[in-house]
Amino acid sequence: MYEQVVPVVLERHRQKRVRNTTQFDFASRFHIAYVTLHEFARAAATYPILFLEDKPNDGFRPVVLMGLQNGENLFVGTDGAWSASYIPAMIRRYPFALSKGSEEGRFIVCVDEASSLLSDTEGAPMFNEKGEPTEVLENVKRYLSELQQMDRITQEFTRFMQSHNLLTPLNMRVKAAPQARNITGCFVINEERMNTLSDSFILEVRAKGYLPAIYAHLISLPQIERLVQLSQARAESASRVTPAEPAEPSPAPTPLAASVAKPTARKRRSSASS
Repeated sequence: MYEQVVPVVLERHRQKRVRNTTQFDFASRFHIAYVTLHEFARAAATYPILFLEDKPNDGFRPVVLMGLQNGENLFVGTDGAWSASYIPAMIRRYPFALSKGSEEGRFIVCVDEASSLLSDTEGAPMFNEKGEPTEVLENVKRYLSELQQMDRITQEFTRFMQSHNLLTPLNMRVKAAPQARNITGCFVINEERMNTLSDSFILEVRAKGYLPAIYAHLISLPQIERLVQLSQARAESASRVTPAEPAEPSPAPTPLAASVAKPTARKRRSSASS
């Protein structure tokens, strides 16, 4: 999604404007999007929420699944419109992002200069005639700062789940068009294991405010069936336009991450950085 990310600076972006658009073509080939703990409740009504290994940080990251194979976003139509009521914050923040600065705890607002949402003639300006950040840029700073705080809380949540060995691999076989497909590399919260833990542990989970997120995650899992239906509908629509091709051999499992997790759960040390 991001192609040419650079820090936002007056000298370089004085004349730049940001288009307010409802087109999401830039996300049409992304089948997952990272989400924060604060998004679970709303996201669960539309997307399955899963966990992927964050190996560089020896941790996990929660994501919403938007397609059943790489390069497929079932919620972006050919017209670029998003077909669901909730759009993940990671998508909504585009073309802006935060990058770590040279000082500890300091972040820099960056922008993707390759984005079609940036223009020299259309949209709201990033800087005014005096060279001061406009309300658009101030709102972006505030929004990205809030997301950074939410991400920190989300990392604390996943470390807690990991430290109590509550994340377990989930291997799925779905009847996605044009044929059945295996999806691997994702993790879910082990509900059975949760139910065997002590009352004091459940009270600790409740005190941390994690129960709503856990329930939202578990409730979201049947949304995988919705993805199957959307995939089938898209394939049927495409078949009415182009002739059907001969059936191909069954494809290899489609990993949700570049590195597929081992098929057995194991307790890991909690050392993910915030």
